[in-house]
Amino acid sequence: MPGSICDVLPSVAALFGVPDGVDVLGLADSVGGTDRVCIVLVDGMGWELLADLAADAPLLASVLAGGTGRLRRLDCTFPSTTPASLVSLGTGAPPGQHGVLGFTVNVPGTKQVLNHIRWRDDPPHAQWQPLPTWFQRLSRAGVGTRAVLPEWFRGSGLTEAAYRGATFVPARSGADYAATLAAEVRAAPGLIYGYTADLDTAAHVFGIGSPAWHEAASGVDALLRSVTEALPENAVLLVTADHGGLNVPTDARIDMDADPRLTAGVRVVAGEPRVRYLHTEPGATDDVVATWTELLAGRAQVRTRAQAVASGVFGPVRPDHLPRIGDVVVTCTGEAAILATGHEPPESARLVGFHGAATAAERAIPLIEIRSELKC
Repeated sequence: MPGSICDVLPSVAALFGVPDGVDVLGLADSVGGTDRVCIVLVDGMGWELLADLAADAPLLASVLAGGTGRLRRLDCTFPSTTPASLVSLGTGAPPGQHGVLGFTVNVPGTKQVLNHIRWRDDPPHAQWQPLPTWFQRLSRAGVGTRAVLPEWFRGSGLTEAAYRGATFVPARSGADYAATLAAEVRAAPGLIYGYTADLDTAAHVFGIGSPAWHEAASGVDALLRSVTEALPENAVLLVTADHGGLNVPTDARIDMDADPRLTAGVRVVAGEPRVRYLHTEPGATDDVVATWTELLAGRAQVRTRAQAVASGVFGPVRPDHLPRIGDVVVTCTGEAAILATGHEPPESARLVGFHGAATAAERAIPLIEIRSELKC
């Protein structure tokens, strides 16, 4: 079985000798002792996309060919969506424990749908995501941690939930992000974290395999080369991702708001197009399950909350997090996507690439390990 995105920071902590750090991934065997680790998370760089990316990415091509570093497969958590994965990376815990259970979720007791990307102060960060992060644990153990992120990420709910405890290093708009990150790698020992969303943005807007996506792949590779070249002696670069993705053709899209049968009995719609959370009117859950099961046969798995939780897909779920999951959980299979044009911004329906469900194309992610002495 592949490792998990949840294993990355506990394994890094073990390299630094942090109490409770467990080297689940066996990093000590492959990268040895170090006083400096840089993690770069490339949003949307799924395992199954690496071969296509390599055509525009010399460093990734060398990794795939075995010429640079070490490559292995991990899995992200479910749903395979950025907020859940980033917080699972930061806390080392599955979504059922940290509570960031989707791109959007219903705030229990209200009709409010929280978009985790746009989340600021409501709900309060520490209440909504109560677990300590590994950045905090590393810092308490005397290991410096820095998160080099776009300036506008500062103070957001997702930043606090995922990276709480790290020193925030702002990358200013228009600045050379690769240079900023490389400078931090050279500056001081400790853990340095970087993030880029360009590949995922191109996949969503233009599609995986589009010219814009290949251009983004070239930019990602240039970023990784800059960091690799900046690695001091005994430093390590770890490259991973939060999810993969796939293109959804027009004929595989279902607009639930265009079919009254699919909206009947539904009170609040959350989740995202590949994993829908349906919060039902009192007493309507069984009817919603039956209707959706019939109408989406062969295109989605339809389960009650209890069935989805019992399957273990979220990991163990804290009781106070249970209401954030829909009364009905609809997980797309194949190429399907469930649009909700009456509930979400119109640009959501215009996207080309999607992720969130449980297929290998969405959940399988790489872990690339490059040690300074072994770089090309």
